[in-house]
This record gives sequence, structure tokens and C-alpha cells, in this order.
Amino acid sequence: MILFRQAPLKMAGRPEILFPLFGATTKLTGIGPKIAQSLVKIGVETPRDLLLTLPNSIIERKPISTIQGIPVPSIVTVEVTVGQHYPNSRKDRPYRIDVNDSTTNFQLVFFHPRKEWLLENYPTGQKRVVSGKLEIFDHTAQMTHPDYVCKPEQIHLIPEIEPIYPLASGITQKSMTKATNHLLSDIKTLPEWIEPSIVSKNKWTAWHEAIQNGHRPTNRDEISPNSSARQRLAYDEILSHQLTLAIARQVVRKSPGLETRGNGRLSNEILNSLPFKPTSAQTRAVREIQHDLSTPVRMNRLLQGDVGAGKTLVAMLAMVTAVEAGGQAVMMAPTEILAQQHTAGLKDLAEKAGIVLESLTGRDKGAERTAKLNALVTGDIQILIGTHAVFQKSVKFKDLRLAIIDEQHRFGVRQRMDLGAKGAAVDVLVMTATPIPRSLALANYGDMDVSVLDEMPTGRKPIETAMVANTKLDQVVDRLRNAIAEGRQAYWVCPLVEESDTLDLAAAEDRASAMRVALGHDKVGLVHGRMTANEKEIVMADFKAGKTKVLVATTVIEVGVDVPNASIMVIEHAERFGLSQLHQLRGRVGRGKDASNCLLLYAPPLGKTAQARLEAIRGTNDGFEISEIDLKLRGAGDVLGVAQSGLPRFRIADLESQSDLMKTAQDDARLIMSQDPKLVSPRGVAIRTLLYLMGADNYIHMLSVG
Repeated sequence: MILFRQAPLKMAGRPEILFPLFGATTKLTGIGPKIAQSLVKIGVETPRDLLLTLPNSIIERKPISTIQGIPVPSIVTVEVTVGQHYPNSRKDRPYRIDVNDSTTNFQLVFFHPRKEWLLENYPTGQKRVVSGKLEIFDHTAQMTHPDYVCKPEQIHLIPEIEPIYPLASGITQKSMTKATNHLLSDIKTLPEWIEPSIVSKNKWTAWHEAIQNGHRPTNRDEISPNSSARQRLAYDEILSHQLTLAIARQVVRKSPGLETRGNGRLSNEILNSLPFKPTSAQTRAVREIQHDLSTPVRMNRLLQGDVGAGKTLVAMLAMVTAVEAGGQAVMMAPTEILAQQHTAGLKDLAEKAGIVLESLTGRDKGAERTAKLNALVTGDIQILIGTHAVFQKSVKFKDLRLAIIDEQHRFGVRQRMDLGAKGAAVDVLVMTATPIPRSLALANYGDMDVSVLDEMPTGRKPIETAMVANTKLDQVVDRLRNAIAEGRQAYWVCPLVEESDTLDLAAAEDRASAMRVALGHDKVGLVHGRMTANEKEIVMADFKAGKTKVLVATTVIEVGVDVPNASIMVIEHAERFGLSQLHQLRGRVGRGKDASNCLLLYAPPLGKTAQARLEAIRGTNDGFEISEIDLKLRGAGDVLGVAQSGLPRFRIADLESQSDLMKTAQDDARLIMSQDPKLVSPRGVAIRTLLYLMGADNYIHMLSVG
């Protein structure tokens, strides 16, 4: 085993043992400047990147005696006797060679070949072994441009199992294989960074053996994410990611915080004014948040709950705790509709406790805006509800203690940090009403503490969901007409705002016009994202007040809109929506005393995935169960939205099939950082090697900061 020299020397930067992996790819066999440029297209900039790019398939080239009876198309390796050559003078016609195996004959086909090369490699009357794709063309079996040709005594040059790598224009399998073989022939033994008990339990080999096996599978099972080698390599990648989160968490916890302790007086006034009792999950979440606030360490917590689980009340009680301690709190929502709704819903509670709560959005102008900004600086506004307008430099607080970000996936990490910087040591709580699969929550929020609202308020009725073909549109409209006569209200959601030339989907504007004809002009409202904030507010106010009975909308009403009397949700072209989006939309109803319904209007025939999606939403109201189904159907990147989510882009690990590794890695990473926060123990030094291998140099630097 190659060991490190004295550890203190190695703390300064990347260990020498890793230097070859971070050089130029042009130093590898078969990689010239042009291929090196092409490799960048598949994310390979260094030899290390190539090493972590495992084959995604294999080709089996085990020799056979004859092609007779072989299903086509398929890859075959067979010994043949070369027959007659048929050159063709026309450039658009191929060069053909007859060959015979032990039983039957077929043709080798070449386009734009060098005749001299063919005569040299395929001499008539001699035996050769060819390997390539066998196909049928014009009732004739043929192999176009064999991948390999050799003399029978050289058959060992043709691999029986050939790994297949991801490619881009300008890269061939042969160049990938040559370069990878060069790398593997010089691979060094690295110190073991995985906890020995985890290695033993899973019967994993050492890293250098696993990487060799990962690139040189001997059968199809070995390219599965569940193969021993890939499990081990995936765990290395996941552990590295969880270590970066644990280091970031440690750095945040080193940042001095303020002890924000409430006396409970104002919170009790609000709780006593409620017509219901909070769920035990809400009570537990409030207790966890209040504990974080009371410590001299900055809070970094995620509050996750299903639609209607009561996150807003938890957020309000958290903000009231900050006010009880003499500070201020801010809650930021992604849209003006949601910000105004939070303000309207929480202002009454705030007034009952004598708390000054105001909103700040892009609509605030002139003297009104100036007055609010001044009141924030003097501390006269104790709780602020806002949109992106809160980020502006002109927004300053007297003593901001708590920042809450609602629907956090709509905001980037930078915005979270900017908001947290508006006070001396701001505690941060982020909330999401989109249940996140456990593996993704650990991958994306592993640096955060998590509170989960896994109960629904007492009396909340389950929503009945049905799939309805859009050929029955008239029956749905009749049902709405009857519901309106009974005093009920409904949402009707469309995927587009106006008619499209390219997509045959229901347009909100056209649907609203048709509904007004069918139900009465004054009974139908329309809201969509292209309307001004003032226009949307007027429409929403009319719907909330019951002046309009049906609200035709785009997904602008997906999050947070709360009209208890609305008990019917119609989603047109439901097959075009994602599972979590359908669940969010459905959650707009079921908030009042009436039993509620969700109708999924779809255009038949449904594809297999769309069918599975709609049947899943029909089958359960549990958002967490839906999120797991969504993960299986769409994959991790689509569920969270990679661009916004910051979801790690693993090269080997597969979050859908290897989710069990995530929790183990998180526990191990946190244990390591608690026992060896500077990573100076023998295992700590090995872990530094892992972090350097995975390109996490910046996080190693963070260990010496603060």
C-alpha cells in the first residue's frame, strides 16, 4: 500500500498520489487535443473525470461457430473463410465481401473503404475472425464495417465482454477504452476512508479494486447499480457529498448566533384564539424551532409538510418567538398572491397578540413604501411578510432575528444568504409544501435539520379524485352548474394562458370565455401569470368573497391559495402536469366543511407514464407517498429541478436505486465531523484524500476557516 508521508505536509493541498488524476487528458493513450475537447462535452476534463465515468452497458463478443439461428440484429463474433470481393466504382454503393462460417454464408459491407486495406485484411481463401453487428438487408445477412478483424490465432485480441461508455461527437469506444485501460494500469492504492464496519457489512472491496471492476465488468449484472463494485463507488461519491454538507453545517454552527428566547406570552394569546387545537406534529415542529432559536448557534432548518398540514401556523409561532425576545422576523413568499394571502391570514392573529405585522411587495411605492422601510428600521414593524422586494438593499431591520423562506425551491441559495445577512446573526427556516423523497431530502438538505409535519389537521376530509376523459367535458360543466346552485365554488386549471399554434391544449382565456357562456358571465373569473399584481388581486378577492363561483386559472394558483368554500378542482390536460404539481393543485380544495373533489381531465389515449402518473394521484392523498412514486417515474433531477435545486450531479451514484446509502453516509459524515472536526486522524487524512479525489477542495479549505 502506498502511504502518505507525514500528515502535516499533506494538509497543505492535494496529495501527490492524486496528481496524475488531475493532469491533462492528452497524456492518456489515444487522447489527442481534438478528442480531449470532445471529452469535455461529456464532463471529462481530467483523467479523474474519466476514471469516474463508468461504462453504461456491455457488448458480449463470445465466439460462436455459425450465425445460423442467431436472432438479428445482434452482435456476433465468428470465424469465417473469406470469399470473393465485390468492389463498386460508384461512391454511393458499398464494397462487399462474401464470407462463410461453419454452416452458412453472409456478406461484409464497407462504405468508402481503402481497397488495399481490405485486400490485406480480408485475403480471399483465408480464415479470419470478425466481430460486429449482424443485420438483414434485402433478405441477406450482412455485417457492416466489422468492429474487429483478426487471424484465428489472434482471437484473444477481441474482448469477450466489451464495456460501452457514454460518447459525444468526436469520441469512439476504442479511444475511451484505450484511455481508460491506460489509467487503470497505473491506478494507485489509496488509504481506506470508509468506516471498516460499513465495508465489512456490505462485503465491499478496496477502492482500487472496485474501480477496476467497475470498468471491467464480466457480465450484465456487474453494470447494475446494485453490483458490489458500483455500490462501493456510489457510496464513496455520496459520502463525499455528505461530508461537504457536514463541513458546511459545521461552519454555520461556528458562526456566532443570538439566543432568541420567547416567554410564551404572545404565543399563548394566539393559541388561545384559535378555533382548533394544533396537531402534535405542529407542536413538535414549533418546539424544535424554538429550541434552535434559543441556542447561540445559527438555526438552519427545513420545515417540510404536505399540502394543508399547517406550516403557516408553525411559521407564525416561530416569528412570534422572535418578537417575544425583542427582535423582528421576516417571511418571504415566492408570489404576491401568496404574500398577500399570508398577510391577510396572519394579520388577525398578530393583532390579537398586539403584534405589528405588515407586507412589502413590488407594489409598495412612494410614501407608503418609505413609511414601511422607516418602521422596519425603528422596529415598529415586528413581522414583515414580503416577496423578492425584501432582498433590496434599502430594506433594513432594527434587529432581525428570524428569516423564513416559504416554498424555498423558488429561491436560490444566494438569495437565502442575502436575506440571512440582514441581521447580526439571523436564524433561517425554509419551508416547502412539496414533499421531498427521503433520499433527495438528504442529498439536497443534508446540512440542515429537518422538521416534518406528517399529520393533517383534525376534520380535514380526504379529497376524492377521479380521472375523466375530455370527451365528457359537457358532463363536467353540468356538474359545476349543479355545484354552483348549491353554493359551492370551483377551480378550473389549464396549462396555457392563450391558444397555441403548436400545442393542442386548453387555453385559460378560451376556457374562461366558454365557461362564461355556459354558466353566466358574472360567475367566472380568470387569473394567470401575465396579469398585473393588481388585476390578480381583484380577481382573487372576488373569488374569495364568493362573487365569482368558478376561477379559471393557470398554475399561478398552485401554491398557497386558500378559499375554504372552493370544493371542486378541475385540472384540464392533467396528463401534461407533473405528479407533485397535480398534488399541489389538488390541495387548493378540501379546506372547508364540504367534501371535495378533484377531476383529472385527460385527452385519450394516455401513454404508459401518463397513465401511471394519473392513477397514482387518484390512488392516494399522501404527498410523501406521491413524491416517492414521482421519483421512480421521473428521476431525481426532474423531481427537484436540478437547475434550481442544487441537487448534486453524481457520476456513479443513482439516487433512485441507491437511496439507502444516503442515510448511512449522512450519519457517518456527521459522526466523523463530531469526532474529528479538522480531519487530522488517520481516517480523517484518508477522508481528505476522498474529498480531493471528488473535487471538494474548497470544503477542505473551510476546515481551517474560523
